[in-house]
Amino acid sequence: MLTKNQARTFFLGGTVVFFFIFLGLSWHTLSLEVPKQTHEENLTESVIRGKELFDKNNCMGCHTILGEGAYYAPELTKVIDRKGAEYCKIVLMSKEPWQPKGRKMVAYAMTEQEANDVVEFLKWIGEMDLNGFPPEPDLKGKLPTE
Repeated sequence: MLTKNQARTFFLGGTVVFFFIFLGLSWHTLSLEVPKQTHEENLTESVIRGKELFDKNNCMGCHTILGEGAYYAPELTKVIDRKGAEYCKIVLMSKEPWQPKGRKMVAYAMTEQEANDVVEFLKWIGEMDLNGFPPEPDLKGKLPTE
């Protein structure tokens, strides 16, 4: 059995040890793993401007990106792979509200440069190593055969 002082020492010692383990693992993740997975070397001025436009227009108010945001509109993490850059540019530059499948997207009427910047941001997001997120849909047996 531990005495009261031994128990306190054991608790405090364990807390300190695990606190330093936590700090070490956090440092490792933030300094080595995150840059490797996000490809920080590919950040350009265009990507940064695209992120600023994405935030300014509150795209996450309707869309999700990297699993965060609202669930009204489609996930945008791999939208360039799914729809293509030109499709995304057309939607962003549209002067009329975009209404695929009954849900209206705000008509942002972006300039071509603004649309290019947002597309560059979405391309950069789509190229991240996300450990399989979002998962590819399993369409075996669900598509009509030719």
